[in-house]
Amino acid sequence: MGTIGDLMSMENRVKNIEQRNRRVELDKTWETSYTRRGLLTVFTYLTIGFYGMSIGIKDPWLNAVIPAVAFLLSTATLPFFKQLWRNRK
Repeated sequence: MGTIGDLMSMENRVKNIEQRNRRVELDKTWETSYTRRGLLTVFTYLTIGFYGMSIGIKDPWLNAVIPAVAFLLSTATLPFFKQLWRNRK
């Protein structure tokens, strides 16, 4: 039979695994969240806009819309293609 120390050690291991699983689930939720997609779209727009300004292109903020929208569309279609890929396996 196990000792009380063994039981406590096992209980701590289970608690650690449960905490890790919660962190992993939160990370997965964040990766697919609309908040993350929106922030990345905004950051893409701002980055391209400021870059366009720094190199002196005409209408940098208007031109920054295309890559930002392309990014947003690519993330919106990924779940569809992910499902296709899963069904292939």
